[in-house]
Amino acid sequence: MTTILWDHTVHYVNDFDKAIRSFQENGLIAFQGGSHKLWGTYNALSYFGLTYIEFLGIEDRELASQVGTSNLVVHDALQSLPEREVFSRVSLRTNDIEQTADWLTTQGLTVSPILDGKRLNTHGQWIEWRMMTIEGDYQGLVYPFVIQWKETDAERLDNLIGSGIVKPHPAGNVEIRLAVFSVSDPAAVAAHWQKLFGLFAAASRSADKSSVELGIGDKTFVFQQGDAQRLT
Repeated sequence: MTTILWDHTVHYVNDFDKAIRSFQENGLIAFQGGSHKLWGTYNALSYFGLTYIEFLGIEDRELASQVGTSNLVVHDALQSLPEREVFSRVSLRTNDIEQTADWLTTQGLTVSPILDGKRLNTHGQWIEWRMMTIEGDYQGLVYPFVIQWKETDAERLDNLIGSGIVKPHPAGNVEIRLAVFSVSDPAAVAAHWQKLFGLFAAASRSADKSSVELGIGDKTFVFQQGDAQRLT
């Protein structure tokens, strides 16, 4: 059975040192990740268990421009940076990327070829995964991208803890629990994502009728009335 969980969130930035310093000043661990040598981008990371924030920047604009729309995360970074440091797409983790691609295609979506991704970390080790992006948007909100790691969740968490990448933040037991998307029609967008990605109705934390909450694993996606048409 295919499972889909919230893997991570991309935030486009120009200055990793500033982002890392801002997190550290608030008791959160963040650090330089490494380079995506095939795509011309690089990153910094902050982990909260297996769900994490990826600060993504452009290391080689000429190389990144050659990637085109086969990787919309890189394509969008070129369009956003350096002027707009904003959240990008959320990443959803699957345990069967081929089956997920087939399902999304039957729903009328256009997905990229499944790409082999890797980056060189600061210890000179290759981190590897497979991923695909989804073209277009629904009512202005771009679709997530989908990733499958080479390890199972349990194996990956053990390795991240063992290597010291995942460890308690100085601020204490901090978790990423929800993502808030600002959209013009929360009910319609929520229903669309619920069907596509197997999300489930979640108990609302608010009496506000202008937002809809959906569960994804032990996390929550909140679709809230607004004009941004993106993750906020």
